[in-house]
Amino acid sequence: MKPIKKIAAVLFALLVWQLVAMEIHEKILLVTPIEVLMRMFTIWQVEGFWSSIWFTFYHIAGGFLLGLGLGIILAILAAKFPFLETLLWPWMAVIKSVPVASFVVICLIWLSARNLSVFISFLIVLPIIYQNMLVGIRAENKEMKEMAQIFKIGLWKRTRYITIPQIRPYLISACAVTTGMAWKAGIAAEIIGTPNGSIGKMLYLAKITLDTDDLLAWTVIIVAISVATEKLFMWGLKKIL
Repeated sequence: MKPIKKIAAVLFALLVWQLVAMEIHEKILLVTPIEVLMRMFTIWQVEGFWSSIWFTFYHIAGGFLLGLGLGIILAILAAKFPFLETLLWPWMAVIKSVPVASFVVICLIWLSARNLSVFISFLIVLPIIYQNMLVGIRAENKEMKEMAQIFKIGLWKRTRYITIPQIRPYLISACAVTTGMAWKAGIAAEIIGTPNGSIGKMLYLAKITLDTDDLLAWTVIIVAISVATEKLFMWGLKKIL
């Protein structure tokens, strides 16, 4: 899709939002995008604004990276040892099927609210990375593998020139999906657990005080950080691979 079409679509969505908000004419239910924009210029002055962003960012990013690393390792081991795939199957099936809210409530029994978003982001990312990597590893070209053995190509070169190019699209696809999902799940965990100094706590306070412009302003901030993080990470991953 061309950038100009995307911009036009965004402007149209904002126009619809503006008209609906003007028709409802009730700030508690829905504020206009102009009011949200005006709040964006002042919300950074709220006490704990930057620390809340940093708190949520490093917790969710930490959970994502843990899920990414462990998912890759488990996929490599499961491809090499089929019995391990069988052992992991029920765990991965449960993690993919159970709603995030159920996991959050259960995990609150085991973990402090402060570390909840790390674990929830980790759980959301792990099965998707694992499954995609497992499929990618098993799609490896056997003829290329045999050629590498015949010409006695070393493990490092074999990994760099044969294995990585073949699993690259699977890993990139999985990461493109899970970066946004990690943010959704992590923020949901913070809203339920309400750890002090988090974006989730800010959203919760805006909700109980019926401060709709703050609620939507924080939502815009979350979307902006999530998209920026995803773009930056995917750019770096493609460069590395």
